[in-house]
Amino acid sequence: MSSAEISVLLADDQALLRAGFAMVIDSQPDMRVAAQAGTGREALEQVTGHRPDVVLMDIRMPKMDGLQATKLITSDATLAETRVIVLTTFDTDEYAVEALRSGASGFLLKDVQPEVLLDSIRTVVTGGAVIAPTTTRRLLDSTLLGEGRRRQPTVEQQARLDLLTQREREILLEMATGDPNTEIAARLFVSEATVKTHVGQVLAKLAVRDRVQAVVFAYEAGLVGD
Repeated sequence: MSSAEISVLLADDQALLRAGFAMVIDSQPDMRVAAQAGTGREALEQVTGHRPDVVLMDIRMPKMDGLQATKLITSDATLAETRVIVLTTFDTDEYAVEALRSGASGFLLKDVQPEVLLDSIRTVVTGGAVIAPTTTRRLLDSTLLGEGRRRQPTVEQQARLDLLTQREREILLEMATGDPNTEIAARLFVSEATVKTHVGQVLAKLAVRDRVQAVVFAYEAGLVGD
């Protein structure tokens, strides 16, 4: 096997769904399924043993749900290179937001198209995040803004926000739209490379690992909302 292969762990209590995902992933020359798990506890054991590049994690599983398993994986410094994509049946699943808060690099609906699944796996391996912009925006709106009021940043959140320049704060708000860098660049009349540079600075100053975490931060700090 090539060292360039992306190793993937499938964690879902539905064997048929795991089999379908495995068939799609193993059909790719640059990917392989390293292991499978039917419970959250088994997923955690398999991640520790195999150290996959990406975990496709079902939210609702027996013997430790995917939310708790995601928290344990993303908080383990020895698993810093492992990325988690959470899977959910419904885009209104509040547990998906908790998983994003816990460090997951995004989420996908279980009826995701094969090409989207594969692109998503490749994206998170390179440090990106996978979110369907409209779906994620709606999910965050319904869960984080469900109280019908704008949140106020905590002292700690404000301290991080104060590190941002005016342009970087603008970029953070643009990131919250879920749009790619190309569209953000067009709206701001700058180059895509400039947007990419600003995004990197935003992530560093906010001390978050990817765009998803930056967007969650923007919601929780009250930058996004009515």
